[in-house]
Amino acid sequence: HMVFANNDRPGVMLASAARTYLNHYGVAVGKNVGVYTANDSAYAAAIDLKKAGVNIAAIVDLRDNPTCPVIDEARALGIEINFGRAVVSAGGKLRVSSMTVQPKNGGGERTIPVDAILMSAGWTPSVHLFSQSRGKVAFNDETKRFVPGTYAQDCVSVGACNGTDGLDATVDEAYAAGAKAAKEAGGKDSSGKTGKSAKPKVDAGESWSRGMLGAAPGAGPGTTVKAFVDFQNDVTAKDIRQAVHEGMHSIEHVKRFTTNGMATDQGKTSNMHGLAIAAEELGKPIPQVGLTTFRAPYTPVTFGSIVGHARGALFDPTRRTATHGWAARQGAVFEDVGHWKRAWYFPKAGEDMHAAVNRECVTVRKVGGLFDASTLGKIEVVGPDAAKFMELLYTNPWEKLETGRCRYGIMLREDGFIYDDGVVGRLAPDRFHVTTTTGGAPRVMNHMEDYLQTEFPHLNVWLTSITEQWAVIAVQGPKSRDIIAPLVEGIDMSDEAMPHMSVREGKICGVPTRLFRMSFTGERGFEVNVPADYGEAVWEALWAEGQKHGATAYGTETMHVLRAEKGYIIVGQDTDGTVTPNDAGLDWAVGKKKTDFVGIRGLTRPDLVAKGRKQLVGLKTKDPKVVLEEGAQIVADPKQPIPMKMIGHVTSSYWSENCGRSIALALVAGGRDRIGQTLYVPMPNGTIEVEVTGMVFVDEKGERLNG
Repeated sequence: HMVFANNDRPGVMLASAARTYLNHYGVAVGKNVGVYTANDSAYAAAIDLKKAGVNIAAIVDLRDNPTCPVIDEARALGIEINFGRAVVSAGGKLRVSSMTVQPKNGGGERTIPVDAILMSAGWTPSVHLFSQSRGKVAFNDETKRFVPGTYAQDCVSVGACNGTDGLDATVDEAYAAGAKAAKEAGGKDSSGKTGKSAKPKVDAGESWSRGMLGAAPGAGPGTTVKAFVDFQNDVTAKDIRQAVHEGMHSIEHVKRFTTNGMATDQGKTSNMHGLAIAAEELGKPIPQVGLTTFRAPYTPVTFGSIVGHARGALFDPTRRTATHGWAARQGAVFEDVGHWKRAWYFPKAGEDMHAAVNRECVTVRKVGGLFDASTLGKIEVVGPDAAKFMELLYTNPWEKLETGRCRYGIMLREDGFIYDDGVVGRLAPDRFHVTTTTGGAPRVMNHMEDYLQTEFPHLNVWLTSITEQWAVIAVQGPKSRDIIAPLVEGIDMSDEAMPHMSVREGKICGVPTRLFRMSFTGERGFEVNVPADYGEAVWEALWAEGQKHGATAYGTETMHVLRAEKGYIIVGQDTDGTVTPNDAGLDWAVGKKKTDFVGIRGLTRPDLVAKGRKQLVGLKTKDPKVVLEEGAQIVADPKQPIPMKMIGHVTSSYWSENCGRSIALALVAGGRDRIGQTLYVPMPNGTIEVEVTGMVFVDEKGERLNG
């Protein structure tokens, strides 16, 4: 483009753009068009428009007396041509209305009414691919262009990208390059037989040689007009000069100071002008000022190309566990949990969701059930300092945890609030298998890596995400050991050899397993970790064994009910980012003798130890058939004026078929001191009375963990 005053007015555009609008889309960019050029190619656009019935007000050519067939053709069409003149300003506000023309060396001005201005300062070779192949460009002082210079790879540039102008010269160069490549590949030189007759006849009058760089007359040094160099980033010629005055003497510094060439076109229309203006201001030849880096991609990539496919079923990435196909064949209803598709419940014929969940809950506690827990985050913490690292990241003590044993762990943020939780198994003195919440897997991994790299870099520890490497099948219920035992090799599963909260490595169905004895239901339970590729096969084998005992497959809804019956929390549901271990009733999981871990100082803040904090408690509705809504607010006095003082909210609420009533967990101010009291849950259809209770609704003594 040409750099002149007010060249950003709507209607001012590249001559090539106007030609494309006309010849590709049948659109005329104006009715009375002006042309400003320092190059032959703009004449072709003027000629095409004139032939299409568009009036060409005038062609203004910076060159003194150029000669070319297209110039003769334009003159023959009656188009006014002004040589040796410049457009010093575009007029108009909401769109261009005129162009002011002046001899390029100064003199009287003339204003020509136009409704569009086409401009062409010339062409610069597309040396991007050559440069990205590590080739070094060279500046051609005659044509004022950078062209391919020293090659670093075995490649060749032909035509415009090599700075070659004219179709005839391009064809000659292409044939020469082709013959050379054929000869080097072992082919025979046939040029002697066919000679020039093998080349197509070339008859083209256009030449894209010459042009101008930098600011045009009227926008040169000493002027303060708005002559735009980079249209997307609003960089003007005076901005480039200001950067030089501020001490930016390298074109890379000028680029970053002004953002010239940093838009989506990556400087295709602005870099050479900016370089020329900076060189003029520095009083140096253009090559001495330098050249910016040519970065991929050459063609801008639209946001639509990146995200346009994310529609309908592809709106979000979908992750499926190894047993997804089996669950689908069994008629499971799925729910979205983060990016995962998880089996929600497994209805039998004639069952709705509530009937299916009730049956699953009762069967798990009476016999047993299988649950896909593969989505839980899994991280291996390995290294000589693995235990020390765990001591610093979790509230619990880990150094004395024996190999083969597990422990429930809580991770805090620096402010002392619960960040994540999960069961951790020690596989070896230097290896821990850490589980996280499903949604917390990536953030916990990042949290660990962040502290390892920034706060504890002295520790010799490696972290590896293994979430997708292991399929996890939870087998829970009184018959869980009987279901698993026939398939396990090399592991003694007796209570004495493998007590609750232990982990063993062996084989199941002939494939490696990390077998955890742990429970998120309060029943005797195991979690079978196997390589994900074997997940479905092992599940089917366990399912076949489970069928002998009357076990059921159960989904996430039943999992939620069973864990709530035991008062087990889910981070992110029963916590809200402002809950401490004490608030959640998990003080026992904080090492009393530990002197340091992430969040230890946060726990001592006055507001975190003050009385009246919200604490997790259980709730029972006075009418056992009423199920509270999760998120419902809780008040002490339902008769108080609106707005009422809310003292808490319901975090989890379910119908429990095992209890024969509804159950709920809630965060309530001073909750543990309110046990036995009656509180109220105002709802649109009336106020619900609730009794504050402990969090455990089934097997308070925990005797069922051993069957």
